[in-house]
Amino acid sequence: MKQTLIAAAISATTLSATVQAQSADSANSSLQVIRIIGSAQEVQQLAGSGAVIDPRQLEIEANTDINQLLKTVPGLYVREEDGEGLRPNIGVRAAAGGRTSKVTLLEDGVMIAPAPYSNPAAYYFPEAYRMNSIEILKGAPLLRYGPQTTGGVINLVTPSIPADNGGRVTVKAGEHNAQDIHAWYGGTSGQFGWLVDTVQRSSDGFKRIDRSNRDAGYEIQDYMVKLGWTGERQQLLAKLQYSEQVSNETYAGLTDDDFAADPNRRYGLSEIDQMDNHHAGLSLTYSAELTDRVSLSVLGYENSFARDWFKTSLGSLINAANSGDAEAQAVLDGERDIEGMQYKHNNRAYTSRGVEINTRIDLDAHQVEVGVRDHSDEMDRFQPVEVYDQINGSLVFRDVIQPTGGNNRVEGADARSLWLTDEWQATEALRVNLALRYEDVDTFREQFSATDRGQPGSVRSSESQEWLPGASFTYDLNPEWQVLAGVHRGFAPLGGGATDKQEPETSINYEAGVRMNREQLFVEAVAFRSDFDNQSENCSIASPCSNGATSGSFVTSEAVVNGLELQARNTWRFDNGWRLPAQLSYTYTDAEISKDNQATGVMDGDVLADIPENLFSLRLGLESGMGWDNHLVAKYMDTTCVSTGCNRDNDRFDETESLFVTDLISRYSLSEQATVFLRVENLFDEQVIIGRAPHGGRPNKPRTASIGFQYDL
Repeated sequence: MKQTLIAAAISATTLSATVQAQSADSANSSLQVIRIIGSAQEVQQLAGSGAVIDPRQLEIEANTDINQLLKTVPGLYVREEDGEGLRPNIGVRAAAGGRTSKVTLLEDGVMIAPAPYSNPAAYYFPEAYRMNSIEILKGAPLLRYGPQTTGGVINLVTPSIPADNGGRVTVKAGEHNAQDIHAWYGGTSGQFGWLVDTVQRSSDGFKRIDRSNRDAGYEIQDYMVKLGWTGERQQLLAKLQYSEQVSNETYAGLTDDDFAADPNRRYGLSEIDQMDNHHAGLSLTYSAELTDRVSLSVLGYENSFARDWFKTSLGSLINAANSGDAEAQAVLDGERDIEGMQYKHNNRAYTSRGVEINTRIDLDAHQVEVGVRDHSDEMDRFQPVEVYDQINGSLVFRDVIQPTGGNNRVEGADARSLWLTDEWQATEALRVNLALRYEDVDTFREQFSATDRGQPGSVRSSESQEWLPGASFTYDLNPEWQVLAGVHRGFAPLGGGATDKQEPETSINYEAGVRMNREQLFVEAVAFRSDFDNQSENCSIASPCSNGATSGSFVTSEAVVNGLELQARNTWRFDNGWRLPAQLSYTYTDAEISKDNQATGVMDGDVLADIPENLFSLRLGLESGMGWDNHLVAKYMDTTCVSTGCNRDNDRFDETESLFVTDLISRYSLSEQATVFLRVENLFDEQVIIGRAPHGGRPNKPRTASIGFQYDL
């Protein structure tokens, strides 16, 4: 299959080379990145549902935390972990949010999870600060993308190469010694264009580590370069990206009593915990208009990601202390010695590469896309363990345990994907979207009993082939009102640790809704339902499954997720030049097991993990028209089950707390090019146990103020 795809790519490139090159004086248009929706106006006409966080919102909020940006989108669930958004846990509708592993995550149309099929957990996440827009696609049209097709697709869109020379510099400084810089510059000369982009971020963090001078912060460097060429009916775009991150982050939370006393405390046993990672990406996109009705794109990509998260596990001590064990609490406080504390180098290297070919054909009433992708990814895990003793409140190194078994293994996947979509304008009022996707996935795992990796101690593999059909439509009742509906089959790959006896997660997903668009007012209500044949959880230390497993998958049972998404936007304009823009979103979700399963212990009516019942956000602006604008962003998140079935045991340690947070942003334009701004996050300083995974209570960020300066070049 791979040879066939490569041959097709070569043939397509040879064919497009016959297209006459454009003269230099007529190359004025910018080189565009791959989008899956487009503008905020286009999302209002989708034969499905979605959202676009547009450049204006990103500019206003100047937010480095992807979690806070996505909390304004209906149907998205965010489980906070570190309070800074360094490693998000994002879910969409019925796809729960553990490490964003059940969401198809793209950057400029390229799968960006470290190993999207074999290990989709997003330990790497692109810097939100360098994005130009963020697209979220839900419903049947998402079958054009994959592999995760249950809940939604998130596409992070970077700036395009500009037609004219220009750029922007944004600098921000705030509490906890936080310093953020985002700078980009680019332009086009004749047929050639270029763009350079960098993000530099650092902070001491908002947590304080017991008996330590070490901060709980991070340092991030991110670089991107784009080079493009435009011909008469063709384009070539190369993108290179590299980033490094060092963060003194831990998996250790707090006991509930310690959280109540000081939510921003960290135990001294976690003093030496640190994440060190780097990511490199390369993509090459060729697009051509072969005729007035046929266009072609060929995309090749490769991403590599290496990380070493050196950390200890304090879960058993925290659980014991929560149960009233005074000796465990004394160990956490550094008042009691303990021997044999293990600190693991969670050292893993990921690679992901592939080629994708897509052809779009204009048949008047039908816009047809036919595409194919060949993809492979791999994760190499080699994780030695360092042993320390706590003596008189200090850590003393003892020895090293070399990796074997689960700490010494290789996992991977090879996948072939095909898709066929048809956007059919059946009548002037009726638009139909038909989609068919095919996924053929082979996975493997080799686990080694010796550090020299001679003969694997155990080997497992799996194969799955799935046809994923879908259909959706919109119907214009009149120029203002539109109804929409759709149904599609959802799929989530098993991952590299699966066996040949396991079945991938599959579901049937429905949505139906109504839209109203009247001048400045837009209102949408969409009901959704997901029926799972075999709902599953991806297990990791960061997101333990409901059965306590920290690797592999946990297939719970049949499940049903029902929900309702509401959103409304309007802008009131006044005679004195003032404007009042407002955007409201609300999500209700009922997510439960629908059938008893004796093998896993779940029961009909058990609430699923990581899916809150109620979500709400409000963005409210007061814009003067004279350069001084103020914006308020309020977000509410309901309590959430840590593991499936928390409604049965009424255990407070199995549930997070609800949170209502308000952010304030005030901007003043000094000139057409220069703007200063003030940003206050968590204005009322409300902190709760917003997460309990991996180990113990975890807080959201406290009230934090920052000032910034933006200059357009």
